[in-house]
Amino acid sequence: MRIPMKLKQGDEIRVIAPSRSIKILSEDGIQLAKKRLEQLGLKVTFGKHVEVCDLQSSSSIEQRIEDLHDAFSDKNVKGILTVIGGFNSNELLPYIDYELLKANPKILCGFSDITALANAITAKCNFITYSGPHFSSFQMTGLQDYQTTFFKNCLMNEESYLLQPSAKWSDDLWFLDQENRVYEETKWKIYSKGSTTGTLFGGNLCTLNLLHGTEYIPHLKDCILYVEDDELIIPELFARDLTSLLQVSEGIKGLLIGRFQKVSNMTEEQLHFILDKHPQLQNIPVIYDLDFGHTQPIMTLPIGGTISIDTQDFKLKLNTF
Repeated sequence: MRIPMKLKQGDEIRVIAPSRSIKILSEDGIQLAKKRLEQLGLKVTFGKHVEVCDLQSSSSIEQRIEDLHDAFSDKNVKGILTVIGGFNSNELLPYIDYELLKANPKILCGFSDITALANAITAKCNFITYSGPHFSSFQMTGLQDYQTTFFKNCLMNEESYLLQPSAKWSDDLWFLDQENRVYEETKWKIYSKGSTTGTLFGGNLCTLNLLHGTEYIPHLKDCILYVEDDELIIPELFARDLTSLLQVSEGIKGLLIGRFQKVSNMTEEQLHFILDKHPQLQNIPVIYDLDFGHTQPIMTLPIGGTISIDTQDFKLKLNTF
């Protein structure tokens, strides 16, 4: 698995909209996100079609493909951030020039619906992509320090490092009111104990499952899976989707589960009931309520990168990648 060059001071990052349009963001929010990335020493540019906004708050396949190809082919661009998630990045997969991307490996970062695009690129091009903040995520004020720290650790530093829990988390509509947030104490939890090292694959569970039966899903053999889901999920749907993913995986060495949103009604009792059904999860490390997914803040994770897990001292170590 090839490793894209890490970002450094002065590098240009391109913001593209392979899912929903930047038009759904406020102008103030756009400028705030841009300013925060510039404070990291990065130069921010935008794809030509990011402001196109159709009936489903997106743009045509042709326009999104053009911006994706332009970002990868532009030698000045060192990293690519997605505007936000949505529902339709998988529409792009048959039309991507994967040979172009192979010849120009670079950082691609986003989460949620971007799971389909990122995993497809990793599978077809054999280089690491990243599950982490969107461009829009940098609008957030509260909890931004944690998000930015692990964004930098993963995308701007060469050294291995330990993933650590945030001090607090939130499931509120922060983008509507940045000043009045509701926070809760973070606690990562262990379902089953163990230690292992392996290649990390995953993302938004229902989106990843869209790739089943296609040429765009990574080879999920002896890997460590990480999964999360959004406000549309309920325990029964998560159970079905997890079962489907486990059935296409040729053995897994560990499972990491992101924190659920409250509206999902996923209680600890429900989650344990779901996990108890699968014998393969009883003898590998399984950790849940981790800081990734659709609550805030989120860490950045490498799709196709290497992670070590040790539940004895609660260590999650990302190796140099």
